[in-house]
Amino acid sequence: MSDARQVFEHGEHNVRLLSLEPKAATGSSPSPPPKPLIVASPTEEGEYPTLVFLHGYLLYNSFYSQLLHHVASHGFIIVAPQLYSVAGPDCGAEIQSAAAVVEWLADGLIHVLPEHVRSDLSKLAIGGHSRGGKVAFALALGHAKTTLEFSALIAVGPVDGMEKGKQTRPPILTYVPHSFDLKMAALVIGSGLGELKKSPLFPACAPKGVNHQDFFDECRPPAYHFVAKEYGHQDMLDDETSGVRGKATYCLCKKGPSRKPMRAFVGGAMVAFMKSYLEGDTQFLTAIVDDPQISPVELSTATSLELGN
Repeated sequence: MSDARQVFEHGEHNVRLLSLEPKAATGSSPSPPPKPLIVASPTEEGEYPTLVFLHGYLLYNSFYSQLLHHVASHGFIIVAPQLYSVAGPDCGAEIQSAAAVVEWLADGLIHVLPEHVRSDLSKLAIGGHSRGGKVAFALALGHAKTTLEFSALIAVGPVDGMEKGKQTRPPILTYVPHSFDLKMAALVIGSGLGELKKSPLFPACAPKGVNHQDFFDECRPPAYHFVAKEYGHQDMLDDETSGVRGKATYCLCKKGPSRKPMRAFVGGAMVAFMKSYLEGDTQFLTAIVDDPQISPVELSTATSLELGN
């Protein structure tokens, strides 16, 4: 079991985090990205599976830098776009923006990676946090068409709106068990404190009826559901998130004792899941399901829906 815990620690790869703006094409970058991006990648020569990871509502992609670094250190390339600065309740525009970033990967990503580092786009995952998790589900369900196909879906604390009956457009949840026709494996991560209000003045950050449990209930096998019992909806963000929005991440959601353990768990679960479904190495994901105590945080749920069951 000691080997299985390695996914929760920093991996063997050195990592570069590169910030990109959607500027005009240049000789070095003939295909600029449609949105600002952070690209986290190993620096060692090789071809690596790739994840597109979408930020939560009104959050900055930079708030996930430590999480992206963790995942990339295990041999993955992560592309994290900034989909908007200000957004209303309708998610339609960001679904299209996320699809545009996915379309950019085939011609654009190669030009911004370190020398001798290549992206294996036949092993592509889509993921996101909070509202970004909802958008990731939307892309996986075909709400916007992409040329590239996804092989795996990761949703960290997905939220479909304020409450059941008050879903943001387009609604993703149907409240019909196992109704999602994803055609790929899904990992859904939740937080035990996410559905609790921090203050009577503000709603819960991941309300019952529109949160991780509801998304998992509509998944078909293979699907996995992990819930960190004593941690909150934004506890996987960087230790320091600056500015007004950064400070709000500490104030609006009920939170656990510190962010590092939750971030280590989320990063490790993402790595274990992608190793299983993008690389065929099932040992780490199986270990978490079989023995949740290897996790750096206490899990109240560690459930899998297996094909054939």
